[in-house]
Amino acid sequence: MPEGHTVHRTANQFNQLFGGQPITVISPQGRFAEGAKLVSGHKLVAAEAIGKQMFLRFDNDLTIRIHLGIYGKWGYLKLDGLEAEDPVGQVRARFSNAKAAADLRGPTVCEVISADEVRLVEQRLGPDPLNPNRANAEAQRFIDRVMRSRTPIGLQLMNQDVIAGIGNVYRAELLFRAGLNPHTPGNLLTREQLQGIWDDSVALLKVGVATGFMITRDELFKKRPKKADRNFVYKREGLACRECGVNIVIELMAARKLYWCPGCQK
Repeated sequence: MPEGHTVHRTANQFNQLFGGQPITVISPQGRFAEGAKLVSGHKLVAAEAIGKQMFLRFDNDLTIRIHLGIYGKWGYLKLDGLEAEDPVGQVRARFSNAKAAADLRGPTVCEVISADEVRLVEQRLGPDPLNPNRANAEAQRFIDRVMRSRTPIGLQLMNQDVIAGIGNVYRAELLFRAGLNPHTPGNLLTREQLQGIWDDSVALLKVGVATGFMITRDELFKKRPKKADRNFVYKREGLACRECGVNIVIELMAARKLYWCPGCQK
């Protein structure tokens, strides 16, 4: 499932390709045909991301909400005035203008909603580390939500109501970098520890937006490392920890794979 940095990169790309212009929206597959008719031909005011969800806001006060889920993905075509080829495969929605087309396949959610419905979704979602408008308030909202619960921090970081945009990779890496055992109850953590996790999530997600990769080793931020070298613990079960030499372990936490180092995360 794409994590928050990927969705923010997609929103940025949509703004570059389609922002401020009328956009044609069709549903080759047919499952989004009625929704497409409501916005097709209208100007795309802005594409915005909150965590793992993207919102395409149009000038008729309607918004398309998209959540890729596990199987959703985007494909892009450069047109430069040429007519787009017919879509290949099950395309839920195609967005196009004279310059480019973007095909959406397999999303968990693709729906047209009103401004009031957008606000309800925004209120439900947790704070997004990549939201620059309310940085301090968002951090405090995250800290307060974690400290109110005895739920382990390893579970809370995966809860989109607590913090939006963090998935399995960033969960594992943030906890390793903080030296925290993933089973630690949230209400036993200090504000300083949680502020550190928040600040680190901001930094790591920004690297992800800039590079397109989930790189969590500081010395590799400006490089394009091989996938096996990008992280400290994620998918390194049975291998020696890069820091202490203890073998990385894997377990299931709420049916999701959890990677951590018993040596560094006591």
